[in-house]
Amino acid sequence: MTPPPLAPAPADPNAADEDLAAQPIGYWSGLVHRAALRHLRDAMATADLTQPLWWTLNRLVTAGPDGATREALAVALAPLADDADEIPRVPDRMLYRGWAVEDGAGVLRVTDAGLAAHARVRHLLTEVRTRLHEGVPDEEYAAALRVLRRIARNADAAATAR
Repeated sequence: MTPPPLAPAPADPNAADEDLAAQPIGYWSGLVHRAALRHLRDAMATADLTQPLWWTLNRLVTAGPDGATREALAVALAPLADDADEIPRVPDRMLYRGWAVEDGAGVLRVTDAGLAAHARVRHLLTEVRTRLHEGVPDEEYAAALRVLRRIARNADAAATAR
């Protein structure tokens, strides 16, 4: 016999482990989202960086010698941004910093200075990840992400079914 579904409990940051299954996912995922972003953005600010600047630099490094257009970067990165209007402004910031060059066809390519900045930021982000993942084995982290991914898919499926 299948046990009845758990009744949702009010959000409780002090809930005992045995009561966590009834806790609201929105509360906990929001709590983690805000705390992780605050920590990440504070760390990036010490290096005069923003997430959109990092995302764009990382995309250009990944693009390699072929580079990428402003439009391609905007399409790829806008879904990640809190403010989609921020993304189209980032290439100008990269040009100003000397992290990228733009050719006559509008293709941006990372410079040596951009590659050096990328290496510095990767080091910083590795430190941030280490702090945030302290005491969390990779297997548990991956399991948590699988659960969150499944819940997101369930929510999308439920919305589509309406």
